[in-house]
Amino acid sequence: MNNSDALRIETVLNGLRYEKTGKEKDADLIVAVACSVRQSAIDRIYGKVRNWQKEKNKRKLVTVLTGCVLPADKKKFSKVFDLVFNIENLPLLSKMLNNLEEANVKERGEYLKLKSMHSSGFQSLVPIMTGCNNFCAYCAVPFTRGREYSRPIEDIISEVKELVENGCKEITLLGQNVNSYGNDKKDLPNFAELLSKINDVPGDFWIRYITSHPKDMSDELIKKFVQCSKVCGYLHLPLQAGSDQVLKNMNRNYTYEHYKDLIEKVRAEKLDIAISTDIIVGFPGETIEQFEDSMKAFGEIKYDMAYIAQYSPRSGTKAATFDDNVDKKEKKRRLKVLTKILAGTALEKNKKYVGKTEKVLAEKFEKGLLFGHTDSFKLVAISGGSKNYVGQFVMVKIISANPWALEGKCL
Repeated sequence: MNNSDALRIETVLNGLRYEKTGKEKDADLIVAVACSVRQSAIDRIYGKVRNWQKEKNKRKLVTVLTGCVLPADKKKFSKVFDLVFNIENLPLLSKMLNNLEEANVKERGEYLKLKSMHSSGFQSLVPIMTGCNNFCAYCAVPFTRGREYSRPIEDIISEVKELVENGCKEITLLGQNVNSYGNDKKDLPNFAELLSKINDVPGDFWIRYITSHPKDMSDELIKKFVQCSKVCGYLHLPLQAGSDQVLKNMNRNYTYEHYKDLIEKVRAEKLDIAISTDIIVGFPGETIEQFEDSMKAFGEIKYDMAYIAQYSPRSGTKAATFDDNVDKKEKKRRLKVLTKILAGTALEKNKKYVGKTEKVLAEKFEKGLLFGHTDSFKLVAISGGSKNYVGQFVMVKIISANPWALEGKCL
């Protein structure tokens, strides 16, 4: 979501006749987009702004902060940044830069109407909602983004149509919890219906979405996920922990058995679907036995990919009040254990692609090779192509595999 916000900020700044510089030292305006997922990200901003403060003694420089900022952090940052504003107020950026004071929009969600620069001509991030109602114990998003707000469907469809008409090949729908799209308004369809409507937009393009919450994944959504031909065969479904007690402590509102049942339903509809997850090791109070539940989950579900994080306290969250009683060395060990299990299952999954022909979206050309992803989000290094293929779908014969990527030849 922060990447999408940054692109919208760039759109507004371009409209104000600002030109993007390649280096900080050449800038007279720096806009930082904060991420509050981990404390380390906030700490890095403090480090950056100290350097910018020194630069201000040498030249004219305005520093601005937006994105995911907790109220307590906002108060602190306001003392060192020239302007700190809520991303919702982005449409008023011109006024705020003139006065170096935050101004407030009348209606929530106005900033999502701003056209984004988009990361490339062929891949685009399209927010469908913002905010979160779940209050997971380790997460600051409900405090930084507010409650769930679903974007009007006509705005989403209009943006998707325009992008596809201009050559976009991959649309990624964004939300803190896309599965709860429409729950905040009576006149909106649910996420399954939204997927169907986007799938009906004419054109040759793929649909991806992030992030899903297991507690809101319905049977209707599972069936629609498979029925919609443009929706990629890849599901990212965060587990976070294999232990029911740890899940309860995290306030995730589901059990491992419920999660596993969802995976089984998805695979019953589409056997070859690729599945990835997020998981936290060393959450406060996680015992060796409870960590072994996560090991068991990895062994049973056999993920294609997983994003494994060592727990670190985020001030302002409920978990930050817990005793962070798993030491760093043990957290690191647990991460290595899960990574080893993942490497085995990922290699097993990837080997099944060898000898097959896959449709790949070519994303870049580097050192004589094309790089891109399959619809199942497998990274592929491709020989026999050229930079002219970038931004296009190409058919690729897969010739080898490792746990993290495939190799192939253009046909």
